[in-house]
This record gives sequence, structure tokens and C-alpha cells, in this order.
Amino acid sequence: MKIKYLILFILLTAFLNVNAQDSIVKKEPKVGLVLSGGGAKGFAHIGVLKVIDSLGIKVDYVAGTSMGAIIGSLYASGYSGKQLEVMFEAQNFDELINDSFPRGSKSFYERENAEKYAVTLPFDNFKISLPSALSRGQNVYNLLYHLMLPVDSTEDFSKLPIPFFCIATDIETGESLVLERGKLAEAVSASAALPSLFQPVIIDDRILVDGGVTNNFPVEELRAKGMDIIIGVDVQDGLKDRKLLKSAPDILFQISNFRTINAMRTKSKLADVIVKPDITNYSVISFNEGENIISNGEAAARVQLLKLEEVKRQQVKTREYKELTVLDSLKINKVSLDGNERYTRSYLIGKLKLKGNEKISYKDFKDGISSLIATNNFDTFRYHLEPTENEGEYNFAGKVIESQTSTFLRLGIHFDELYKSAILANLTKKKLLFSNDIASLDIILGDNSRYNFDYFIDKGYYISLGAKSRYNQFRKSISPSLALDEDSPLLEGVNKLDARASDFTNQLFLQTIFQKDFALRLGGEHRRFKITSETITEDDQSDRITFDNTNYFSVYGNLLYDDYDNAHFPKSGFYVNANFHLYLNAYGFNKDFNEFSIAKADLGYAFSFNDKLALKTEVNGGFKIGNKSTNTLDFAFGGYGANFISNFYSFYGYDFISIIGNSFVKSTFTLDYEFHKGHHILGAANFANIDDDLFETGQFFSSPDYTGYALGYSLETFIGPLEGKYSYSPETGNAYWYFNLGFWF
Repeated sequence: MKIKYLILFILLTAFLNVNAQDSIVKKEPKVGLVLSGGGAKGFAHIGVLKVIDSLGIKVDYVAGTSMGAIIGSLYASGYSGKQLEVMFEAQNFDELINDSFPRGSKSFYERENAEKYAVTLPFDNFKISLPSALSRGQNVYNLLYHLMLPVDSTEDFSKLPIPFFCIATDIETGESLVLERGKLAEAVSASAALPSLFQPVIIDDRILVDGGVTNNFPVEELRAKGMDIIIGVDVQDGLKDRKLLKSAPDILFQISNFRTINAMRTKSKLADVIVKPDITNYSVISFNEGENIISNGEAAARVQLLKLEEVKRQQVKTREYKELTVLDSLKINKVSLDGNERYTRSYLIGKLKLKGNEKISYKDFKDGISSLIATNNFDTFRYHLEPTENEGEYNFAGKVIESQTSTFLRLGIHFDELYKSAILANLTKKKLLFSNDIASLDIILGDNSRYNFDYFIDKGYYISLGAKSRYNQFRKSISPSLALDEDSPLLEGVNKLDARASDFTNQLFLQTIFQKDFALRLGGEHRRFKITSETITEDDQSDRITFDNTNYFSVYGNLLYDDYDNAHFPKSGFYVNANFHLYLNAYGFNKDFNEFSIAKADLGYAFSFNDKLALKTEVNGGFKIGNKSTNTLDFAFGGYGANFISNFYSFYGYDFISIIGNSFVKSTFTLDYEFHKGHHILGAANFANIDDDLFETGQFFSSPDYTGYALGYSLETFIGPLEGKYSYSPETGNAYWYFNLGFWF
């Protein structure tokens, strides 16, 4: 009996030992997730992640290429699929991809000179070339860096909340690289640098582009990390048949996809679960279809629900999320900059608006980055925030790569009712005389040939120096009171004067910026103003009569504040432009000149009722101080337009330059309904009191003497707005149509 019990004991012990060994052998499997590239089609990854999260599947390693790298890295950083959906739906992908920066990021000089060109091309050594890419990818880096700040100190990607790697391609060697160390945002930016869309990213002196060029589905590399089960998400296009290959781009795109599509046939067999979302109706740039693409990814994952549930059944642990908070404010302690050779540290600091030792919002911090990049003096700007011992305090380290292109050819086209048709050719040269200067020359050819020349030495918060010269001209029927005194016998019976007006103005000024958004200019001005006509003739005189051809000299001050979000269709922001000119001397036609001053101010405010409806309100006022003998520089109103000469203003309901006075108050209300992206229905009303000595008589408080209304349509195009407006004034019963095409210049 004892022997029997002993044998039973030995057998039981052996059985338990075998079971224990078997349980060790059957340990919990490692689950890897591989996400392919595919541009906007990669939004489908988010839908798949939402399903994975809902099942509680714990992912042990993430690999991705291109858009798969972007979404995979954020998932590996600790964000859930649902959080990614919310974040991506909040993004403006037009701004991200095109590297569009807020208008307020540009200096006042840059705004004045950048909002009138349709095409900008590198023009070094007087040779036209194309840029290396449509976008520098700076906005993408800015977004990724901000979202990845919670893991920014992790330079070994295997130490992230979920280990991660991505694929990039060395453009010089064609080598496929596994990026698994370094700065996460930089590595992911390289993996997603689609050639021709985003410029290459330099890491460790290697020029890197989109990993999809060589390896769009890194499943073998993921398996080599010891993964037992691999879930793959493929958002690549399949081959199209002849019915869909109707254009040259379709054919070229199909040819470029041969390698990745053929490789995917083998790679897909190496994954245990393949999710293939239906993205047939979407392209790599369908970023405005993100919501639908995410839904398609979620639907495709549910098709594989049984397989995914089987993966979960083999797991004991469930992924636990630690809520990540995105930094909303910070304090910059020290600032270190590297890579700047032509541009001084003070210039960079001035653009970044980082004074050090102050707490700022992350939005202001990001705006400073945008201000630096918006100068177009730098190809890239990479930066890092290094935490100090004090919570919320960082040292800032930035590295710039200066642009080697310093000359640009810019082109534009325009038509309006005053200047008529015109084409614009601009030559812009940076670093002409100094490292931080810029020179710009506009040559405008058409019905009224003109030119503009600007030179500016930008010192940021320090005193900057600028010079301007321009010549404008047009021919139009105008009010004769602009050119003639009230008691002139030539005024009898004349309502309109067919005149040619020209303005040749030269300015030299100093500028300083304060409170970040205000610019103050002080300078001197020479203006030669000329008005001639062939309409009025007298006996024994030539056919052409000159009403003014005088050189005026003045000193002036200009205070400018402008944070409109859009120059042409603002939905938010304030605008202030206050000018004071003291005219000291004159020579030429005006023999009766006496010293006088002109003060004027333009104020604007725009706000939105919702994402489609906005209201822009404007108030303008001005007056003359001193001698009243010089009336050709008085205020003149009528018509619709911009870039007027002298003291001319728009006024709906009246013809150009038909209301004249040496003082005025005016208000304009413009309701803008953007019923579809870039399509605007505009309704406007303007009211004014315009007369001589209006403020001395107190008449500016009375009900308006002039009113006008307008209704129109405007379409935003790459060459500028295409506009048609119908205006009417109840005082006169007259109606006018105004047409405009292109940016104003």
C-alpha cells in the first residue's frame, strides 16, 4: 500500500510540474501593431484604434510609416483612439500642410508686402527655380512637438508608454531606416515627409523623407522585436483598372505605387490580423473627409471583430490609460540658439518674442515660433523645452537652418474699376546690404503703369529703419472741387472733371515695436502730387490744364495695430491705423502754400457670430489743421477699392472721388456670410459726414449727410478675391457696379 501511495504521489507531482511548465510556455503573447502610410487615408487608423481600445487589447509595440507613424507615435505616447479622434478633428489641415501661419505672425512690413502676390518663385542668380517642396513641415512639427511634450524627455522610443519605431528613407542612398531613438517629433516628421509636399528632414546629417518610399508596412521589423501576434492596418491604394486610369496623374500615381502594392501582397501574409479599410473614394489629401475616413476604419475593424476578440482572450492584462494633459502655459528661463550665422541673436529673439523669465501661454509661445518662420529666412526651426527644477519652467533650445535662397520673383494680376487691368512683377532681395534687411521692387504694367519700392532693416523690438518710394496714377472723372477753389470760375456748370491724377511719394522712417502688436513709425516724406485735365479749356491755352503739380515736404507719425486674422475677409481682430502729417514746405505749382497738418485714423473690429457669419465694423475720421489753401490733399470719397493715393477713401453708393472735404467721419458695417469655403455673400452699409471744417462747426455729431449700401459676392482664388458688388445711395438714387479681380497692389 505504501508503495502504491508513493507511486501516486510521484505521478501527481509530475503532472503538476508539467502543467506548471506548460503554463510558463503558454505565457501571455506579445501583441504588435503596424500602421501603414497613406496620407489622409491614414485617419482610418484612428477608427481601428478606437475598436482596439473598446476591446481592451493591450498593444506591446507600435510600428508605423508616414501617417501611420504620426498616429502610431501619438498612440504610443499615451493617447487613446478617442482622444486622437477629438484632436485630429480640431485641426485645420489646410494650415498644417501649407504651412500657413496666422497673419499676426508676420511683421507689419511683411504683411504689407506679402498680401498681393499670387506666385512666389526662387530667383537666385537670376534663374527661376522651384522650391524643394510646397511646405517646410514646420506646422506639422509644431503640432507634434506640443502633443508629445509629455514624453519629450524620452529619447529611447522603446521606453515610451508603448514601445515604438518608425520608418524613414535616406534620400541620398535610398536606404530604409528604422528610427527608434532621438527626438520623437523630429523622427515622426521625417517619416511623414512626403516628397514634393514636405521638404526633407535632416537628422544626424542624413537627409530623410517619407518612409513609404522604401517600406510602407514595416511588419518584418516589428516581428523582429519579439512580437507573437501582429495586427496590421493597411490604408494603401490598390491597383486601379483601365476605367479609372483616365488622366496622366492617375497613371503616374499608379506607376509609383507598383512597388508598395506588390510588396504588400507578401507583407500582409506576415500579419496575424489584417484590417483593410475601404478608402477607395478618398485620396492622400482628403483631409477634409477625416470624419468619414475614421468611421470607415472603425467599420473595417469590426469586420475583423472575431479575430480581435481572440487576441484579447489570450491576454490577461488590459491597457490602462493615464490621462495626458497638453501644456497650456510655461515659463521660459534661459534661451539658447544655434545655427544662425547671417542673422543675429537679437533678431531671432525679437521674432520669437521671448524675453526670458516670464510666464506665457503656449499659444503665445507658438505664435513666436510662427513669427520667426514666417520671415521665410529659415528652412527649418527645431526646438526643445528642457524642464528645470521648478515646475512649469523650461530652458529653451532652438536650432535654425538658414535659407540659402535670398532672391524671389513674385507675380500677380489685378483688375478694378479705378486702376483697370494690371500685371505685377516683383523682385525681392533679402540680405541686400545687411544680414537682416529686405528690398522689394514692384513693377506694375497695364492701363495705369506704377511702381513700388520698399527697403527695410528689421531690428524687431529695436529701432528699425525703412524707406519707401512709389508712383501711382489713374485717369477718372472726379469732383472738380478737389482740384479747384470754390470761387474758381472754372467750376461753373462743371459736375465732373475728367482728370489724370498721379502721386509720387518717398518716405524715410524709423520704426519700433512695443507691446508685441503695436508699431510706431516716425519719418519724413516727400510727395509730388499732380492733377491735370483735358476737359476744361480756355481761349489761347493748351488743351491740357494743370491743377496741381507740387512737391510737398512733411514729417509724419504713424501708429499701427493690426491683428485681423484675414486681410480681406476678417472674422476676428482689431485694426488701428493713425496718421499725422505736418506739411512744412512745398515748391512747384502751389505758390500760395502755407504750413498745415492732416490727421486721420482708421479703426476696425471684426467678430464672428458662428463659423460662417462675421461682422466687420469700421470707423474712420480725419481733419485738416491750419491753412486751408491747399485743397488737393483734402479727403475724397467714392467707389470701392484699396491702395488709394493721397487721402482717398472708398464709399459705397457714390462714384470715385465724388465727395470732397477737409474733414470727415465715416462708419462702415460689412456682414460676411461664407456659405461655402471661399465663397462669400457680402452686405455692407456706410454712413458719413464730409465737409470743410466739420469739427469746428460740430456737424460731425449730426445725422449722416451721405449713406450708401452694397450687396455682392466674392470668391477667394489663388490670385486674390474675385468680387462683384452692386451699390446704391438713397440720396442720389444712383447705383454703381464694382468689379475686382486679384489682390490689390
